[in-house]
Amino acid sequence: MPATSLQSIREHPVLKIVLKYFVVTLGILIDAIALELFLVPNHVLDGGLTGISLMIEYKTDWPLGLIVSAFNLPFIFLGMRQVGKRFAFAYAYALVIFTIFTQAFHHVGAITENELLSIAFGGFLLGAGVGLVLRGGACIDGTELVALMISRKSNISTGQVILIFNLIIFTVAAFLFGVDRALLSLLTYYIASRIIDKVEEGLDTAKQVIVITDDAEPIADEIYKRLGRTVTISSARGLVSGKKEMMYVVITRLELPELREIVHESDASAFITISDVNEIIGKHVQKVEPAVVEELEGGESFVPGDH
Repeated sequence: MPATSLQSIREHPVLKIVLKYFVVTLGILIDAIALELFLVPNHVLDGGLTGISLMIEYKTDWPLGLIVSAFNLPFIFLGMRQVGKRFAFAYAYALVIFTIFTQAFHHVGAITENELLSIAFGGFLLGAGVGLVLRGGACIDGTELVALMISRKSNISTGQVILIFNLIIFTVAAFLFGVDRALLSLLTYYIASRIIDKVEEGLDTAKQVIVITDDAEPIADEIYKRLGRTVTISSARGLVSGKKEMMYVVITRLELPELREIVHESDASAFITISDVNEIIGKHVQKVEPAVVEELEGGESFVPGDH
């Protein structure tokens, strides 16, 4: 099939949504297999809210999916405020499917009782599954949303907040289940986090996005309204295409699917490059005040951000 045909299929609105939720569903299926067939039977924990849920399940034998969903329910509304309605809906969908899949595999026997194999394959599958869920624009753990909020109001990075949170979880696990269980869980978490990096193409707090388009202002206006991010706009010239406008914006990875959607809605032919930001000096990833966004929605003219 010609490349243009493949591209048109990928850009079809309905097929894009179907593909997105297929990727999310596949990722959750892999997660459920990793947890219920490798980690849970061997009493190995994960990080974040899933780790807390696993500790509760081991002590109460309540369904893992329901515990995870209960913990994450408040974060759906938080995600709606911080990232957008599309993300919140995908988040809710992911939790429902996660509950169904984990319950379906709950009574299936463990694939292996060897602890080393459990943490190696369980950690690998868990990371692959979470990475696919993130690529689909959803998540099943609200820890990162909380970390994102804390980082915006302090000098602590998102990664540091998550690390501190998980160290507390594994410390508690050491007291409840023994040091050996905690260390095995920590190793599993490390394996999973490395695989997530590979599958999701980076879990750094910030992503820098450059967009080349014919008319940047409508796109920047929507980014400002829906994500609260300021955008730097400059003139550019293509060797063949001629006069263009270039936009530069720094966002979090959770906001990346929404930004892609915004750009595609305004200019399907826009050229986008996305790369990791290793270090940020200043307040590039802080949102503007809600009052400013309200003024913009009320008809104020757009002023490019001063990154």
